[in-house]
Amino acid sequence: MKTYKIHLIRHGITEANQDGRYIGRTDLPLSPEGLAALLALKEKYQYPGGVRFFTSPLTRCHQTLEVLYPGCAPEVVDGLAECDFGEWEGKSIAQLKTDERFLRWMEGADRTIPGGEDSEAFRARVCAAFEGIVSDLLHSGDTEAVVCTHGGVITLLMQMYSLPRLQPKDCLASPGQGFTLRVTPSVWMNEPLAEALCIIPWEKKD
Repeated sequence: MKTYKIHLIRHGITEANQDGRYIGRTDLPLSPEGLAALLALKEKYQYPGGVRFFTSPLTRCHQTLEVLYPGCAPEVVDGLAECDFGEWEGKSIAQLKTDERFLRWMEGADRTIPGGEDSEAFRARVCAAFEGIVSDLLHSGDTEAVVCTHGGVITLLMQMYSLPRLQPKDCLASPGQGFTLRVTPSVWMNEPLAEALCIIPWEKKD
């Protein structure tokens, strides 16, 4: 039976990531350290192949794909962008730890981000984008795709679609790393779920 592999890869490190600041829609490039770390991962580990490539509209994702898959010409999917953190954009946990609204958000008691995107809107947007990619692959017959996006997006996708079901702590992708999902059309058409296969990249074979 024909199946489809979708490789979810988190972008490399930016200066804001290094500083521990929340960045969602801020369009930062990879930092020099982030670029060096990606090149080191590529040298040491094996990344999966792909017939199609999809990316968040933000520069750090485009750059990550260009490093890992030079000349891949990715398709931009706006719905793969990171959450809009509104008033918290660019701030660190240290700066936000006295904000009662932020504390309620962290505890899950209130999923509203002041001036930003609430959790329901984020989930609806990201899921629509991912299901659109799956639909595109099923119709085209392209059996392997690479998706470069953000940590929050990957965590959400793994929680929503992966089998076996995973806890949030098991869905966290480090920069330049991620997960592979395998879509079986007969299963997906019945209920949108995909088999979690492995963590990527993996050790190179001798």
